[in-house]
Order: sequence, then C-alpha cells, then structure tokens
Amino acid sequence: MRSRRFVQVDVFSVAPHRGNPVAVVLEGDGLETEAMQRFASWTNLSETTFVLEPTTDAADYRVRIFTPTLELPFAGHPTLGTCHGWLEDRGLTRDAVVQECAAGLVELRRTPDGLAFAAPPLVRSGAVDDELLVRLTDALGLARQDVVDAQWVDNGPGWVALLLRSAEQVLALTPTWVDADVGVVGPLPPGAAEAVEVRAFFPKDGVLVEDPVTGSLNASLAGWLLDTGRVSSPYTARQGTALGREGRVHVSRDDAGTDWIAGATATLVAGTAWL
Repeated sequence: MRSRRFVQVDVFSVAPHRGNPVAVVLEGDGLETEAMQRFASWTNLSETTFVLEPTTDAADYRVRIFTPTLELPFAGHPTLGTCHGWLEDRGLTRDAVVQECAAGLVELRRTPDGLAFAAPPLVRSGAVDDELLVRLTDALGLARQDVVDAQWVDNGPGWVALLLRSAEQVLALTPTWVDADVGVVGPLPPGAAEAVEVRAFFPKDGVLVEDPVTGSLNASLAGWLLDTGRVSSPYTARQGTALGREGRVHVSRDDAGTDWIAGATATLVAGTAWL
C-alpha cells in the first residue's frame, strides 16, 4: 500500500451534501483490479473511480468505475466527478476534456450549468416486453394504466425506464423490491423550474437501493424524451427529492444532435487514501 491523492466530489447539486457523492482516487496506476474493487467496496459509495494514464493519445485520462460489487463500463455522475477532480488536481481550466473508459471515449466540456458529458449511445433500446412490464409495475405498486410508456434506455448500467403521468405519481412510489435497474420519470406542472421528476431504483445484495442523482439514467432518458417530443431542449430534470437531496440535471441537445448532460460539481473531501 501507499498514499494516493484522493477526493470525494458532490455532483449534480449546488447545495453542499445534497447531490450524489463519488470517491475519486487520482493516482490509480499500478493498482490491481482486486485492490480497486476492494477499496470501492470499503468506501461503500454508489461508485468509486480510479484515474489512470490513457491508452490512446485521443484521451486526456482513463478512468475505471466501480460500484461496491462490480466494475461499470460507464456511469454519469462518476464521469463528471472524476473530470472535476482531474482538472482541479492539475490546476487546469480547460473547456474541453476527453475521458477514456471501458465504454469508449467520452467528451466533456464546461457549460454555464457546470461540467457536461456527451451522452453515450444506447447499447439496448426498444419496447419493454409485457412480462417484464407487469413485473415492474407490480413491484412499484403501479397499475398498468399509470404507465404512459416504457422503454429500454440502457447506455451501460442496464436501465429500463417507465414514464408516468405526473411527477406526483413518481414521488408517491414506495417500492420494496425491483429485480432490474429501473428509472421512473414524470412531468412537473407547466411553469415549474424543472421539466421532470426522476427516480432510479436498483437491487443490491438483496436490498432495494434508490440512487440520489443518476447521470447515466438522465442521459438515456434525454434521448427518449426529446425524440418523442415530451420535453424540449434545453430542460432540467429534478432527482433526489424523495431522499432529501436537491439534484438538478441540465440537459441540452446541440445542432449535431448530441445530448449534453451537465451539473454542478464540488470537492467536499480532499486528502490521501492508503491502498
């Protein structure tokens, strides 16, 4: 073991301790996968990342992203938090960064709403089969008529999304178990500062977990909601309300058709980690 530079970054909220934290080991080179996974299990955050030298000249750095139990090819709030930590650690004020991860190269840029990443392509899309939809609605305590639409919106973690009729219905959910990674979204009333309310649920070690603010889910929801005309660009999604968080995810689509997912980032813990 040795001392390695380490930060914990709050993502997707301008209010301290109201976003989604990610642990970032800024000196990941030389660590074995087993050591990374063990440390991620120990931090017990939804994700822990390790910054490495890139394997291609097209990237500024490489990142490996771990949950407490497995490695992910891509995740949203860890991407923003890692980029924030990397820039801050090196004293850089660059407007554009390219991150290498298991899912490929991810572009990032500065925006008035904070750092933003370009939404990666979906690895699975399309309608949800009836058997899975029945299972999910039962688990969430919903009637079939409560669901306006359902789609696979998987950009790596495995998301399936349900669109409900209102944000109020989304906030009223009290599930005890789901056996898939599920995102639920509903529109807020006209005139609200945000367009939609989002919640994300996934099973972990036999327990249902709700993620406070989820970049990957909001990235995949963006394409679905924008393409179907249910929202217009730019818009802001609200997430974490049910958990007492104040997550705000800012979504915009550029002229090339790329969806950009932005949010505030702030280092709240800084120091060293021994691993």
